[in-house]
Amino acid sequence: MLLRDALGETLRNARTQQNRTLRDVSTAANVSLGYLSEVERGRKEASSELLASICDALDLELSDLLDTVSRTMRSDVPVAAGTAPNKSSVITNSTKPGLGDSNRPRSGGLDLNPTLRIVLPYGSTRPGAPVG
Repeated sequence: MLLRDALGETLRNARTQQNRTLRDVSTAANVSLGYLSEVERGRKEASSELLASICDALDLELSDLLDTVSRTMRSDVPVAAGTAPNKSSVITNSTKPGLGDSNRPRSGGLDLNPTLRIVLPYGSTRPGAPVG
């Protein structure tokens, strides 16, 4: 599964769960309706700024979106319809089957720590802005 497919699927599920239209979200995110549709269908790669804007329009944390997409790609199972990424629906490492299983295949020979968390600054819209 490609990253753009997983991002688009997750964003579309979040939007439809909120019973919102493409037009509503595209207006709130200040992005064209056609481009948002392309992103949701996995046809276009969204920039980090655009993803942040769409997440703001959907009242989602960008980190929750990325966490959900990461877990979807790790399991290579499509996001279930009606499950938007939010703090209550994000799977934690302790509940995800197979994490910590030493017999689990590793991607590309990397030994990834399943408890590793990447923290991104939220609210900075300017690339290269200092993290304070």
